[in-house]
Amino acid sequence: MAKCIDFNKTVYELAGEYPEFTEVMASVGFTEITKKVMLNSVGKLMTVRQGAKIKKIPMETVVAAFRERGFEVTGIDEPQESLPQTSQSTHAAHGSCDNRTEQIKAYLRRLSDGESLESVRADFVRNFSDVSSEEIMQAEQGLLKDGMPLNEVKKMCDVHSALFHNESVHEEERNVAMAKDNADMALKLAAIEGHPLHTFYRENERLKTLLDEEGSPNDKIRKVRDIRIHYAKKGDLLYPLLRVKYDISGPSQVMWTVDDEIRDELSKLSRATEQDATWTERAEAVLRRVGEMIFKENNILYPLCAANFTTEEWYGIYRDSKQYETCLDIEPSTWKDAEDCLSDDITASETYKDVVKTSDGDEILLAGGHLTIAQLSAMLDTMPMEITFVDADNINRFFNDNGHKKVFKRPQMAIDREVFSCHPPKIEPMVRAIIEDFRSGRRDSVPVWMEEEGRTMLITYMAVRDKQSRYLGTMELVQDMTFAKEHFNFSKQ
Repeated sequence: MAKCIDFNKTVYELAGEYPEFTEVMASVGFTEITKKVMLNSVGKLMTVRQGAKIKKIPMETVVAAFRERGFEVTGIDEPQESLPQTSQSTHAAHGSCDNRTEQIKAYLRRLSDGESLESVRADFVRNFSDVSSEEIMQAEQGLLKDGMPLNEVKKMCDVHSALFHNESVHEEERNVAMAKDNADMALKLAAIEGHPLHTFYRENERLKTLLDEEGSPNDKIRKVRDIRIHYAKKGDLLYPLLRVKYDISGPSQVMWTVDDEIRDELSKLSRATEQDATWTERAEAVLRRVGEMIFKENNILYPLCAANFTTEEWYGIYRDSKQYETCLDIEPSTWKDAEDCLSDDITASETYKDVVKTSDGDEILLAGGHLTIAQLSAMLDTMPMEITFVDADNINRFFNDNGHKKVFKRPQMAIDREVFSCHPPKIEPMVRAIIEDFRSGRRDSVPVWMEEEGRTMLITYMAVRDKQSRYLGTMELVQDMTFAKEHFNFSKQ
């Protein structure tokens, strides 16, 4: 019996109904359909016939391809609908997707060459009032691949934000752009009590309220310092997943770097002993950047996450979010569906542990003896330190869970993910250098002392080698050394 496919439905709907739909469409020239971000955005607004008109692909070719795969095709004799107002439809006016990306890159290169932001913004608003975050993201990633320095690519983030905040942009245009960015999907998720986006948006609402309140820059700097927690959650839970799972590296490269700059500047301003005119100017500038980042998160980052992350991934983000302190007095709500699912997972996991067998039974044989999996796990968790193991392929393989508040949060979602994806861009080169030194044998350990929340911490990175000195991976140990400091200070008295 032939499968019936209705071309009156959207591309997104048909892709969900028929697993082979995407493959057939790509085979006749709809290559963009293989990109999930495009399928989840433009695909929800466009039918096959509309797409064929834009791509200039004869409908006869499309229909023939589906009939060859055993489909009965309906909805092909309807009159052509008007094209949806999406970034795809505007491609006809502005040129192909590739050409638009090159045009967007050209604006950034003008900034790089020294032209003022106001001048570039004026042209950008005039010619690209319908630009979507996906196109901005593609341009950013293209420039990074072309070798343009990250500091230059960051300027695109400012141009995009300037576009949406320009007074000449009408509310209707802004709403259309937000719809294209899957903002509607993000807002639906944010309406779910306890969903991670529910918490992220509430934190941004609170932050915006603090920024809009009357008060001196000094008061505002003090009130928004908790933003470090908000940024830490983005950096640990959202950016790496977009980058590693969905190959969307723009936010992790650009936004993450801006987050770090804002956080560092807030810290410096808070520690400053003098608050002169220069201090006030810097404070006002960083507070403006905080406000801009709220807009970028709500209209670019969260919609991208909503369009791509699965329900199971959101469950994982919800679970890992519990490690973080309360931010800006916004207490996270309970997400019932996630709690029910995670509870089932814990039960299944415990059952699995009870029946795990190795080739030698339920014990692991080691050179110094033998331990059950439960004993080994409990022993590692009892150690008064945070333990991380990264294998020889630079993949996170293990975090212990000693039940204490961790200095460095370790999301379970980071397991089986490349370690470099878990570090901000400014830290990543240092991590790579340390691991490369361990791999080559130039170094065996790197100690780092630091003060964290009034505690003296020792972070030790160590090369893990077998008895033949072959590199197996890297271990990170984080230990609170305050007890030793207090002990020796007491002894001196």
